[in-house]
Amino acid sequence: MISKEKEHLFNFREIFIILILVSIFIIDLVLVLTQNSDFLDEGIYNFVRLFKCDFLDSYFVFITKFGNPIFVLVLVFTFILIFRNKYGILLGASACCSTISNKFIKYIIRRSRPSVLKLIKQGGYSFPSGHAMIAVSLYGYLLYLVIIKIKNKYLKCFLTCFLLILIFSIGISRIYVGVHYATDIIGGYVFASIEVILLVKVSNKYYRGS
Repeated sequence: MISKEKEHLFNFREIFIILILVSIFIIDLVLVLTQNSDFLDEGIYNFVRLFKCDFLDSYFVFITKFGNPIFVLVLVFTFILIFRNKYGILLGASACCSTISNKFIKYIIRRSRPSVLKLIKQGGYSFPSGHAMIAVSLYGYLLYLVIIKIKNKYLKCFLTCFLLILIFSIGISRIYVGVHYATDIIGGYVFASIEVILLVKVSNKYYRGS
């Protein structure tokens, strides 16, 4: 009997996607470190603020809370208590890894926050956005679960659209309320996407819990 070839952790397409994401993150980081990101940061900020109104003020101040640590902790623990399976643990691991890596990178880069009108108070460093990373590592992982686990196509479509809008809105909210640059959001989205891909692939291969 001819033995099967050893299954690789990543296929070519996945490696290609990861390399693209790593390249985007490096380019984004270089723009930040060399202080050449003004054209992108100011352009996106000015575009977002074109739509400023009382409704969007309230909407984005509300939606940005979905990335706050307390809300994230409550959501993760609720998910773990309700489902009590490996996906609850992995959701917590995804959020935890994202938080730790975000704090580490922020400490290394030490980018100051924008000096613009702020709708909320926010301390600490700016790059990369922790809320953008949580948006992908938490709600992005939930999106992955929706896609692979939910069979009802209407429910799947609704939840997919809801989570995509939420992920996008959290990132935009951080620019709108004045606490992050666009390059902070891009860096957060991309870095967390790499983390989620790695978590999904490694957990699928080595973690066989129910």
